[in-house]
Amino acid sequence: MCLNPKIQHALFLTLLLTSFVILMQCTAQQAEEQTATQKPNILFIAVDDLRPELNCYGAQHIHSPNMDKLASQGVMFKRAYCNIPVCGASRASLLTGTRPTRNRFLGYDTYAEKDYPEAVTLPQVFRQAGYHTVSNGKIFHHQNDSQDSWDEIWKPKNEFGSNRDYRIPANVGLDTLENSRGMPYEKADVADSAYFDGKIANKAITDLRKLKENEGPFFLALGFLKPHLPFNAPSQYWEMYQRDRITLPDNYAVPENAPEAAIHNFGELRSYHDIPKNGALTDSMAISLIHGYYACVSYTDAQIGKVLDELDNLGLRENTIVVLWGDHGWNLGEHSLWCKHSNFNTALQVPMFFSGPGIPQGKTIENLVEYVDIYPTLCELAGVDPPADQLEGMSMMSLMNDENAQWKDHVISKYFDGISVRTDQYLYTEWSKSDTLAYARMLYDHKKDPNETINIAESTEMQGTIDQLQQTLHNNWGKDFNQK
Repeated sequence: MCLNPKIQHALFLTLLLTSFVILMQCTAQQAEEQTATQKPNILFIAVDDLRPELNCYGAQHIHSPNMDKLASQGVMFKRAYCNIPVCGASRASLLTGTRPTRNRFLGYDTYAEKDYPEAVTLPQVFRQAGYHTVSNGKIFHHQNDSQDSWDEIWKPKNEFGSNRDYRIPANVGLDTLENSRGMPYEKADVADSAYFDGKIANKAITDLRKLKENEGPFFLALGFLKPHLPFNAPSQYWEMYQRDRITLPDNYAVPENAPEAAIHNFGELRSYHDIPKNGALTDSMAISLIHGYYACVSYTDAQIGKVLDELDNLGLRENTIVVLWGDHGWNLGEHSLWCKHSNFNTALQVPMFFSGPGIPQGKTIENLVEYVDIYPTLCELAGVDPPADQLEGMSMMSLMNDENAQWKDHVISKYFDGISVRTDQYLYTEWSKSDTLAYARMLYDHKKDPNETINIAESTEMQGTIDQLQQTLHNNWGKDFNQK
């Protein structure tokens, strides 16, 4: 039977439209399947000496809009802790996912590949999984540490040959004198790109544009150098803060009953010009240092913002996991101390943010977490298999999805002989050469004394609590802790 030509035409159009719809549905399904199987990129941001004194952490006097925005876009960990408060060792511990021991990951000069040569580093496990890995700035303390972790390694250079990156000629001159460094801070009328962190941000932007064209995923690590000493930043960031509104901390004194082992001479700062070799700083110098630290925080925050803006502009944000962390805390006069190198909360507590696919937005987590947890978390988020029997932390994914999930009730940190355990209420530290005898102790009740002004470790009524904390510490300080 022959159909009317008009009916034939209508049937043809219907068939054509149906085929088109089916084709579009298949294409959309294939796109969804491809997105589901595509590995997320990693933007891994380390900030040297950054303590959690940021606006998003409640410090309203700090200008940190870009880190504040990052917190609103993902998860901010309110009580994150480093496992060792010194740069080289902290980075080696975090990047291998393993704890410091009595003989491993000790000081600033630590090499991960020397202290733990058999470890597979975090960037290395991603490289083995097909990621293109790039290290810009300071990730490991030493540029030549664990080089097989990276496809590319780059650090900015200063034309004067100084790692301290002065721009003012007088400071450059001081920095070249024997047994001397320049001033501990510098306010220079220069562009952001004059200093290392501006160069790192510009390099990152160039890298992102190139990496977008690659077929595979990337692991781009950025190690910003401020607010590390010397506190050098362009003038505009100093001018964000009024000097006459900057005050010394309330706990600007040695805590009552603090053991001698808890207090150091902040030798890192003593090597700078106009800093006395011993004794307290003048109030004027102390205010200048705090001012400089704040300026550097805002300067580095601005550089981070430039990189994150470019990530958005390139359309990479929705498939990129961003993690930002400071390698340890820093003392700005608290407990009479400057720099890190201590077991007080100011040196141990750190800022940490996660943002990206699979991560809730605008969430603050109060649970205690520690840096050995970063490695397993990134592996789970990216679907990358971690090395067997190496990692000592826990993936924080369950915690990100549900802060009431079963989780650890303590974190542990160490600095040379001082080993600390932090619980919801207490920070307990003991100094020992072995696990049989502690030669010094300190205990602070953070619910009653959050500024750690009175050491109550020798209080008779606290001995039961100390016994419990000591047992928690010894049972959880790491499988290799006492090995040679």
